[in-house]
Amino acid sequence: MSRTLTGEVTHETEVKRSRFIARAAPVADEDEARAFLQRIGDPGATHNCWAFKAGDQYRFDDDGEPGGTAGMPILQAIEGQDFDRVVVVVTRYFGGTKLGTGGLARAYGGTAAEALRTADSRPLVRKVRLRVALPFDCINAAHQAMEAHQATKLDESFDSDGVTLVLTVPESHRQAFAEQLRDLARGKARIARI
Repeated sequence: MSRTLTGEVTHETEVKRSRFIARAAPVADEDEARAFLQRIGDPGATHNCWAFKAGDQYRFDDDGEPGGTAGMPILQAIEGQDFDRVVVVVTRYFGGTKLGTGGLARAYGGTAAEALRTADSRPLVRKVRLRVALPFDCINAAHQAMEAHQATKLDESFDSDGVTLVLTVPESHRQAFAEQLRDLARGKARIARI
């Protein structure tokens, strides 16, 4: 199961007098990742290399380092530890000794990996959004089922036929939740993924 960070984290290491500072944070999308980069990137540093992953979206940037030596190793550190919805920026202050492409990849990837390894994280529960239509007499039982299956109500509306709920439920609970609602409503529940 994928994990995400509970907050921002920093890790610093030195490789042949070059300082590498990894800063990581939870993000929802590329816009948040770029905002984090803008906020913590140091224009006075030699390089601010970064990578982010949020679901199927990912981006990385070597920021002037030789191609494939910084951004990709940072992304591999994220994926290798099964993180998602995370951005990692590794800032380098050049120490006077060239590291070569292998040394750069190890330094950037290793610094990012260590920051993530030592960070507080939580499981990332994948949720699905459902629209549920039920008769009036099932409202209380539906709320109890929602609590039992960790569902979160986003909207509730009423019409002459009953109640329509829009909610999220962990993907792993979706089938059991839907079956319980159908049983409660004696087959009169209409459930659709949205």
